[in-house]
Amino acid sequence: MRKMTEQHLINAFGGESQAHMRYLHFGNQAEKEKYYNVARLFRAIAHAEYVHAGDHHRELRHLDGGFVANSMAAFGPGDSLKNLKLAIDGETYEIEEMYPAYIEVAKFQGEKRAQRSFEWSYASEKMHKQLFERALDSVNSGKDIDLGPVQVCEVCGYTFEGEAPDRCPICGAPINKFTAFK
Repeated sequence: MRKMTEQHLINAFGGESQAHMRYLHFGNQAEKEKYYNVARLFRAIAHAEYVHAGDHHRELRHLDGGFVANSMAAFGPGDSLKNLKLAIDGETYEIEEMYPAYIEVAKFQGEKRAQRSFEWSYASEKMHKQLFERALDSVNSGKDIDLGPVQVCEVCGYTFEGEAPDRCPICGAPINKFTAFK
C-alpha cells in the first residue's frame, strides 16, 4: 500500500476509534440529563463509528509495528448541548475536509479498497451530522429528540432512522446485516 493512503487509514482508524468512545461517554451524559433518545442516538452512532474503525483496520492488516495516528478529536465533554455541538463539529470536519481528501488520494494512488472504506464512512458521516443537528435543535428547546429506530449497517456503518431496507443503499448488505437501536 502506498504510504500516504496508509497514513490516512491510520488517521481515520484513530479518529473513528476516538469518536466511538467519545459518543459512548456523550450518551451516558445525555442519559443522566434524561435525554434518553439523544443517548440512544449517541450509542447508535458510536456503533457506526466502531464499524468504520473496523473497516479501516482491516485495510491495515499488512502493518507490523507502531504508528502514530493524527486525528481531529473533540475534547472537553460537558452537558448534552455542548456534546452535540462537539459531535457536529467532528462530523463536519470528516465531511468537508478529511474524507474528501482521503478519497481523492486513495483514488490517485490506485488504492481501491482504502477508497471504498473511506467512501463508506463519508456517506455515513453525512447522516450522522443530520441526526445530531436534529438532536441539537431538540435539546436547545429543552426537549428530547423524537426518534424512531436508528439502524446501523454492520458492513459499512451506514446510519439512518426508520425501518431497515432490504439492502443497504451504500454497500448493498442484506437486511439481516442491520442492527436496530430502539
